[in-house]
Amino acid sequence: MATKTISLDEKAYERLKARKKEGESFSDVVKRLAGERSWSEVAGILDRKEADALEDAIEEGRQRSKARSDRISRELEDAVGENASK
Repeated sequence: MATKTISLDEKAYERLKARKKEGESFSDVVKRLAGERSWSEVAGILDRKEADALEDAIEEGRQRSKARSDRISRELEDAVGENASK
């Protein structure tokens, strides 16, 4: 496998080193920290009530995002329509 050399300042190196688990390479640490977490890593962190509240908050955020997107689309269509009629 090809490798790349990167430079870190002392503070960044110490932070990375502190997150390093026994038997883990620095490449493993970077991939773990920068990558998506697997469900097995997060399982059991929240109880049912917290998980339900999080799901509700995510759904509410999605609905607000959709409403905002729809509003912006309408405003753009209105603006384009006004400019076309001038």
